[in-house]
Amino acid sequence: MAKPEQILIEHHLSSEELLKHIKSLEKDTRVLQRLYFVKHRYEGASVDEAAKLVGISKPVAYQWQERWNQDGYEGLKPRFSGGCPSKLTDYQKEKLKAMLHERDDWSTKEVQELIYNEFKVQYTIKQILVILKKFGMHHAKPYTHDYRRPEDAEDRLKKTYR
Repeated sequence: MAKPEQILIEHHLSSEELLKHIKSLEKDTRVLQRLYFVKHRYEGASVDEAAKLVGISKPVAYQWQERWNQDGYEGLKPRFSGGCPSKLTDYQKEKLKAMLHERDDWSTKEVQELIYNEFKVQYTIKQILVILKKFGMHHAKPYTHDYRRPEDAEDRLKKTYR
């Protein structure tokens, strides 16, 4: 005989409202999975049974239920802390952005060296790409210049096709 549930589920929403949330949140899979867990609990499933039905561990299920009981629907939304704080201040980022706009042919290695020389901050090449993307800048494979190409190559080409 199974033990009776020690922690009961709070009914913050009616079953109909819960189903509306489930149908409207098809894009946010994390919240959707948690809503299905709550739905199973509303239907009388134990925490262990509901956890198995949605494919999570029992301790995680108890955390979800506790958050549901405390905060309702808002408690099911993921809580991200936002990651590590940036090594560069906002002022330093603005200064870097201005320095990068002076030229438009930077390599990622050059940007990495520039950041280290100016601000004494070491970033990986991958993080340099992230920073450049946040600045709205793009990277591309460099185009090699042929040393034999004449200075007026475009003009010569236009004259030959006229």
